[in-house]
Amino acid sequence: MLCVLHIENIALIESADIQFDPGFNVLTGETGAGKSIVVDSISAVLGERTSRELIRTGAKTAQVRAVFDQIPPLEWLEKNGFETEQKELLLQREIHLDGRNVCRVNGKPVTVAQLRELGRQLLNIHGQHDGQQLLDSTCHLGYLDSFGHTGPLLDEFRQTYGQLAALRREIAALEMDEAERSRWVDTLTYQIGELERADLKPGEDEELDRRKDLLRSSGKLMDAVRAAEYALGGDDESQGASALLDEAEGQMRSVARYSPEMAALAETLTQLRTLTDDALEQLREAGDELNFSPDELDELESRLDTLYRLKKKYGHSVAEMLDYLEQCRRELDQIQYADDTIQQLQGKLEKLRAEARKRAERLSKARRAAAEQLQIRVQDELSQLDMPKVRFQTEFSAKGGEWAMDETGMDDVQFLMSANVGEDLKPIQKVASGGELARIMLALKNVLAEDDGVGSLVFDEVDTGVSGRAAQKVAEKMAQVARHKQVLCVTHLPQIAAMADTHFSVEKGERSGRTYTRVTGLDRDQRTQELARLIGGTAMTPAILRSAGELLDQADAYKQH
Repeated sequence: MLCVLHIENIALIESADIQFDPGFNVLTGETGAGKSIVVDSISAVLGERTSRELIRTGAKTAQVRAVFDQIPPLEWLEKNGFETEQKELLLQREIHLDGRNVCRVNGKPVTVAQLRELGRQLLNIHGQHDGQQLLDSTCHLGYLDSFGHTGPLLDEFRQTYGQLAALRREIAALEMDEAERSRWVDTLTYQIGELERADLKPGEDEELDRRKDLLRSSGKLMDAVRAAEYALGGDDESQGASALLDEAEGQMRSVARYSPEMAALAETLTQLRTLTDDALEQLREAGDELNFSPDELDELESRLDTLYRLKKKYGHSVAEMLDYLEQCRRELDQIQYADDTIQQLQGKLEKLRAEARKRAERLSKARRAAAEQLQIRVQDELSQLDMPKVRFQTEFSAKGGEWAMDETGMDDVQFLMSANVGEDLKPIQKVASGGELARIMLALKNVLAEDDGVGSLVFDEVDTGVSGRAAQKVAEKMAQVARHKQVLCVTHLPQIAAMADTHFSVEKGERSGRTYTRVTGLDRDQRTQELARLIGGTAMTPAILRSAGELLDQADAYKQH
């Protein structure tokens, strides 16, 4: 659960430390005081999308830290290199004016995406926009899949459907009209012919570049080689180093038997003479290689020009052009034998479509079973929320299109309801009032949250449009949920605030010409004052104060039974 939240330079909050307790935590305050800033801060430290606009005016960075304890074993910890037995986690996020985000978990840097993945396993936030999602029938399938835990079946189906769609695209690419096919055959035939006539050899462009550089420098190279050859080999008039070394070796060999030192010197001179002879031979071979016909450079540059023109059309190197040639040959074969290929692929397509249909039916069966349970569970929740006559049902309809399937399966789903006896079931978005919508969403969230493993829930003004008896039922439902999970709720309703185990007041004030928001934990007397404000506004009469006290007494009695 969330134990401590530290907020620094977020909107109107300069600095705040909030210590949440187990059970039911409530935040109340005037409109605009900054209650939602607390929720935005929680959202930010959980890695959700945020904006640098949140940074308090005049500050360069904003920071949120959150401490969670009683952590269950999480696969995320092992996957990201953390100890799996940790019972406490410190999440941190710094938001900078330049758009940078610095995120850490227990002091170790993580990405925003990693933080978000972890955050969604620790806490769920339910806001007013969730009601809009309930009005959007395209979201209903997601709610049903979440309740029915159909993820593995959906993944299995999507894998097959993805293969099916890819194969269909491959067939479509082969199904061109005759004129287009003829044009493409001509283009490929021309390109293949041009590349084949060039008789390309792997690596020849690099070899030709090296040979060209050699030929252009051949004059300097030949002079150096001849000078070195003369120094080692000499000529008819003078001896070179090789002959001189041979003479020195002979002299030392003649006296080698008289002294070990002379023998060693003779051996050294032998090695030097051998190396010199080898070098002289290499110089003569190099000189022979530098002899070339005057036409060779012209032929070489002509070949390089041919390769240059081909590279402009077919690739940056001979290797790329050879790859392109093979690609053209394959495409030409595919087009020339397209009818046979299409026939083969159609056979595969039919098998894949049958497999996808089988998996879609298995997924649909699981969804329909889940829908029956969801109907029972939601209606039970709604009955506890003062909607005993409501009927809730999931309507299934078949997908349209060629395959009657898309990446979600074969089902179109929408939630229907009837709020009053005798009325037909109709789409929720057509019949639900604001208060009914809030309670349906609360019921749905409670059902989905029961076994999702997340220990904390945040409700941000989800009670909009609820009042009177319905408000009392919503308060009681939240208190029931808080017996098993930590609940944080932002509310304007006195019935819900009275039911809290821990109550915070969010107030806005001014100091040194700046507006700031303060979050304060309330004791019993302060809670009475705050409830009286929620009931009567500015009119703080004895009667309203008594009503506030009675609300607290009733809430205490309810929680004890």
